[in-house]
Amino acid sequence: MSTPPGWYPDGSGNQRYWDGVKWTDQIVPGPPGVPGVPFGGQVSQASDDTTLATITHILALFSWFLGPLIIYLVRGKDSAFVRHHAVEALNFGITVFIASFVSGIAILLVVGLVMLPIVLLWGFIMPIIAAIAASRGEWYRYPLTLRLIPGN
Repeated sequence: MSTPPGWYPDGSGNQRYWDGVKWTDQIVPGPPGVPGVPFGGQVSQASDDTTLATITHILALFSWFLGPLIIYLVRGKDSAFVRHHAVEALNFGITVFIASFVSGIAILLVVGLVMLPIVLLWGFIMPIIAAIAASRGEWYRYPLTLRLIPGN
C-alpha cells in the first residue's frame, strides 16, 4: 500500500508535496509557530531560575517558611519567577505552620488526632508537586493556601 498524494512535513520544518510516487519540487513553509516558546504560551525560564525555584519548594519541605523566606530576601528582586515561587512556598509554609499549630491544640478535643496527620501529609506532598512544576518552568500556585505575603 502506497502513501496517498498530499502535503507532508519534510523534516526541515517545511511541507513538501508527495505525488503518490515521488517527492516533487513543490515546497511551502510549515505551519506558523514561535521558536523557543512551548505549547501553551509559557516562555521557558532560565535554568538558574528554575533550579532556584525548585530548591525553594524543597526547602519548604524541611523548614516550612524559613528556607523560602531566605530565598525571597536574597533573590526575590532578581527574578519574577523565583519571587513567585518563593512567595508561594512562603505562604504555604506559613499556612502549614498555622494549620499544624491549630491541629496540635485540637488534639485536646480529639479532632486533632485526625487533623494533624492530614496537615503534615499535605505539608509534605504539596511542596514536592510544586518543586516538579517549578523544575518544568511552570508558574505554580498552591491550593488551599492563605495568601498572607503579597507578591504574585
